[in-house]
Amino acid sequence: MLSEYRIGLSKMKFHEHEAAYRQALSSLHNGQFSRREVLRKMGAGFGTLGLAGVLQQSGLSSASAATKQVAEPAPLAPRVPHFAPRAKHVIQLFMPGGPSQVDTFDHKPALAKYAGQRPQLVDRKSLRNTKGGLAPSYFGFKQYGECGKWVSDIFPKVGEVVDDLCFIHSMHTDIPEHAGAILMTNVGSLQPNRPSMGSWLVYGLGSENEDLPGFVAMSPRAQPRGKLANWGNSFLPGAYAGSYVNIQQMKPDAVMRNLKNSQLSRAEQRKQADLLTKLNKMHLERRERDKGLEAGIEAMEMAFRMQFSVPDVFDIQKESEATRNLYGNSEYAKGCLIARRLVERGVRCVQLSHSISGYDIAWDTGHGDIPGGHKALADACDQGIAALIKDLKSRGLLDETLVIWGGEFGRAPTSEGKKGRDHDHYGYTVWMAGGGVKGGMSYGATDEFGLTAVDKRVHVHDLQATILHLMGLDHEKLTYRYSGRDYRLTDVHGHVIQDIIT
Repeated sequence: MLSEYRIGLSKMKFHEHEAAYRQALSSLHNGQFSRREVLRKMGAGFGTLGLAGVLQQSGLSSASAATKQVAEPAPLAPRVPHFAPRAKHVIQLFMPGGPSQVDTFDHKPALAKYAGQRPQLVDRKSLRNTKGGLAPSYFGFKQYGECGKWVSDIFPKVGEVVDDLCFIHSMHTDIPEHAGAILMTNVGSLQPNRPSMGSWLVYGLGSENEDLPGFVAMSPRAQPRGKLANWGNSFLPGAYAGSYVNIQQMKPDAVMRNLKNSQLSRAEQRKQADLLTKLNKMHLERRERDKGLEAGIEAMEMAFRMQFSVPDVFDIQKESEATRNLYGNSEYAKGCLIARRLVERGVRCVQLSHSISGYDIAWDTGHGDIPGGHKALADACDQGIAALIKDLKSRGLLDETLVIWGGEFGRAPTSEGKKGRDHDHYGYTVWMAGGGVKGGMSYGATDEFGLTAVDKRVHVHDLQATILHLMGLDHEKLTYRYSGRDYRLTDVHGHVIQDIIT
């Protein structure tokens, strides 16, 4: 055994460790310790460190002072960012299906002048991939705010807050296909094999509320295409996964299943949870380091706390009548109100997807019915979105909350059928508000017809790098080693859009 120990130390100085080793070996021979215990004391027994934070919060840890000094913090404990952040929370207002930029926020008068024609565009390849001739917007546009921003008539309420919004008109992404583009938007990859942006944020910063998940994903009805991958943790530890909530019914005690225990009091449940944690700790020690078991223990503890915190945060009846009227009665509007309540309680990231019954890419109705489909979808979210901006601002939360609106791509300015538009990933619009971005600003531009980004082009990775930067994280340094390499949200790409930051 002594020779094996020498080999294990290789480049280290053996004499510095020989005395400790001989003492441990003597204890083994004398029956004072088992072989497993000797190995654990000599550096192989770190399986319980990932659990230490949860046990410490629960008052269950009986570790020595020396062990506590090296124990890892609780997974969701707040962490120090790389540098001073502009924002503490993110609310992503996700519009899956591809909202048409030229029918919402990218005003293109030239479409009316050249209606039905297919003139030469800056990017001829882009033009070849479209259908029909140029089609004017199906809606009127008006100027709003001191900045004079042109906004479609289907978003009059959002028009009222344009001085707080920063429009990025030069977005582009890799492919014009929903599943891949949605994943690119939410996980930075075309495949569902990477952690979601929300999980990266919680991994990097932790949470400010130990009784709620650090990342909450919501939708009124259908989950966006890709489902779990859009808020999943992938290879990150399980504590950083998002929790999904279907807010269609809007009943505080029904937004998450099996939260209540009708048989046991809270005190009795606490006793049972503590006992299970102790038993799992014993099992974890035997397994040395098992990430799956550690994640399960953390999830059980979070589930216990959530059964009391979730009904409260999702009960919008606790808001004043004036506040509820400000947001309106649509399902999406109520989701906007819940998003504010979540970040107000310290949740790091909230994703609120727009959906309609049984359809996971709501804005894709734009293929055949821009006038009817886009109008109905905008009617369902316009008031709630504007109310969210106003409410956050009035409560002093907008400065520390980054709000992002947009889909996975846009729609072509050419026609598809009589009243539709096909996908366009060459140039589309997203907007941001609060959290350190300049308000009343338009950044970048598409060509005169709204087809291709031609000025200050912004890729999805650039947007993600900027979001992380505003949260105090360097997108090149926020990494996680998995399968032999360091991964990050932006892969090997991404540049921070410095010009939009205050």
